Amino acid sequence: MKESLEENERFLTLFGVITNGHHMLNVIQPDVQKIKQQFFQKDPDEPIIFHRKDIVRYRGVFSSLYGDKEKRGKFADTMLAMYQKWEYTTIIITIDKRKHLQDYSVWRYEPYHYCLAVLLERYILYLQSHQLRGDVMIEARGSKPDRKLSESFTQLFENGTNFVPASAFQAHLTSRKIKIRRKSTNVAGLQLADLLAHAAHYDWLAQQNYVEKQNSEYARQVAKILNQDKYNRSPAGKIVGYGKKMLP
Repeated sequence: MKESLEENERFLTLFGVITNGHHMLNVIQPDVQKIKQQFFQKDPDEPIIFHRKDIVRYRGVFSSLYGDKEKRGKFADTMLAMYQKWEYTTIIITIDKRKHLQDYSVWRYEPYHYCLAVLLERYILYLQSHQLRGDVMIEARGSKPDRKLSESFTQLFENGTNFVPASAFQAHLTSRKIKIRRKSTNVAGLQLADLLAHAAHYDWLAQQNYVEKQNSEYARQVAKILNQDKYNRSPAGKIVGYGKKMLP
């Protein structure tokens, strides 16, 4: 019997941000802290974590945006300017779980791990083409899924995939262990990925004619910045297959 999937469970997306450690330390992190201090910081002993859902729902310190149209506009303009200014490359991998089940009847790989493998293939090829080494950090999802993900990552490091050999993983990754951090650790790179992922996800689905274009002008502006300048692409400028991939 095939698994039944509700529409809101049909698509799973992993969104990754690649950036140079020096640029993260000396540009992105200081910029993020300045923005937090400018718009929201009240208690220096309580770090502010940028989380898209908290911002759009005006939760916690972001409640100050509710009812203050001028402040919301300035904050949005500031973030859009930073998304354009900062130097980073993005990769988005989306799986249509319903189509996968229709085509293959059963899961050969758990969807999240399947998407991770495909994302890492493109990350390794990016590092290879730029003669770089890098590591991988994700946001914690819970002890059991984190443990499974860590095991999956180590298997990829040791065995590679059908398209990228283990030697490439080992040559370009700095560790066989994935870094898993909780949201509370206040990692700027994870917050950047969280802020961009939602707009990227719906823009990619709209390009595939699965959903209508986003109503939010702000989200459209985020997607425009990513499409124009930030997605990983081939030497000829092709994004699909390099910075964007739809599975299966």
